[in-house]
Amino acid sequence: MLAGAAVLAVLAAAQAIAPLTLAKKIPLPSVHGRIGHLAADYYQARLFVAASDNNSVEVIDVKADSLLASIPEVVDPHSVGYVKASNRIFVSNGGDGSLRMFDGSTFKPLGSLHLGMDPGTIRVDANANHERVYVGYGSGAIAVLDSQGKRLADIALKSHPESFQLAETQPRLFANLPDSHCVAVVDTANFKTLAEWPVTDGQENFPLAIDEEKRRVFVACRRPARLLVFDMDSGLLLARLRTVGAADDLFYDPIHARLYVTGGSGQLAVYAQKSANQYVELDPVATAAGARTGLFVPEWNRFFVAVRDFGSRGAEIRIYQPN
Repeated sequence: MLAGAAVLAVLAAAQAIAPLTLAKKIPLPSVHGRIGHLAADYYQARLFVAASDNNSVEVIDVKADSLLASIPEVVDPHSVGYVKASNRIFVSNGGDGSLRMFDGSTFKPLGSLHLGMDPGTIRVDANANHERVYVGYGSGAIAVLDSQGKRLADIALKSHPESFQLAETQPRLFANLPDSHCVAVVDTANFKTLAEWPVTDGQENFPLAIDEEKRRVFVACRRPARLLVFDMDSGLLLARLRTVGAADDLFYDPIHARLYVTGGSGQLAVYAQKSANQYVELDPVATAAGARTGLFVPEWNRFFVAVRDFGSRGAEIRIYQPN
């Protein structure tokens, strides 16, 4: 009887452990207003933060957990990408429709490319044979550039792409098109759309993540606040769960088989992946109101959440340790 009680106590204690523990806060004292998306430089242990309203990109030294530099030559930056082959930082600028490039060591400007309306998500394909940069923009397009920033092609889409992800094991790109209420599947070998999966269980499908091993695509909707799970090959909807409000970022954690969703409601939603088709909502992690964006970096086993300034609270990056 005592042995059974001891086992139950151990199980209860294990369930009580929070999925993420706050490890550190890095102040951003000069940053004010909205904060856009984050990106990592895995090679030099740096984190880039698009401080949208501040018109800057903040560079954080992850090893020292401190602010390293601030890049001011940007206008309403939305997203950032780092390319190792050229040692360049790419920044999409909502304020003037440009994609700006900076030296990865000195942070000096290296030129810009005019894309047009609403340049947004940046993804880097770190293929050994060619590093490419993908940038969503306009009323329905993704620009494809080489590592130096030379424009190679444009992928035509039905409407403006929000979050999109590149597959690593096949030439595929999955993009959320909220205005068209669908997910577009693109062949990145010939830059053609292969399929469009309808998103009928929610609207404003902004963030997206993928799990290539289990062949799943995850989409978070804002109205209503739902997390949707699709089969990567067929586009079939397999599961739906409630999620946080104003979802803006979504990540799959292959280390712990989890999903993380950040949103403006002040919570980080966490889901355990029990199998390819079974997902269990865990206790949410309290962040801060308006903390919409974040970044999970599996190489560092860290989750970063961007917290904007509000009242007497200054802007900061919160670093969480997955348990």
